[in-house]
Amino acid sequence: MISKKHKYTIQLIVFLYVVHAISFFIPITKFGIIPRTFNGLIGVFASPFLHADIWHLFSNTLPLIVLLTVLNYFYPKKTLSVIIFTILVGGMLVWMFARSANHIGASGLIYGLASFLIANGILERKFIPIVVSIAVALVYGGLIWGLVPSLKSHISWEGHLFGAVAGIIIAFLLIKKQR
Repeated sequence: MISKKHKYTIQLIVFLYVVHAISFFIPITKFGIIPRTFNGLIGVFASPFLHADIWHLFSNTLPLIVLLTVLNYFYPKKTLSVIIFTILVGGMLVWMFARSANHIGASGLIYGLASFLIANGILERKFIPIVVSIAVALVYGGLIWGLVPSLKSHISWEGHLFGAVAGIIIAFLLIKKQR
């Protein structure tokens, strides 16, 4: 049986796959973040749930499960704030500053979760958060290469970068609130 604590992680993953199934019948991927356009604003909310193809969705699934589980296990009171803030602030930064393209996918959220978990451990200065921070940095440290402009123009490095920025900002805000 799935614990109540991890119910939302499973629901989010199922929702991602349901949305992807809908995209086979309705062209919803056009609702990503299209920077500096009025219509592109809907993507701030929608883009983490939209994926170009099944491989795009598969590549985001495991990191989402792992990072959401870690976040929810160690910081259950912060989980919802971190997710919502990362989606909204990261998405708005993409909308304001990214190159003109249709930015979709949950990787901005993944970068936000990883950067939050790393930054939070450093900021809390307590044993368990520091261990979590080190573990996430070791396992997901390679994500740093997704923050730099890519020759693969179809990859939204801006979504990665601004997701990570949002994760760090919310870590600082929640620590400030905690103190």
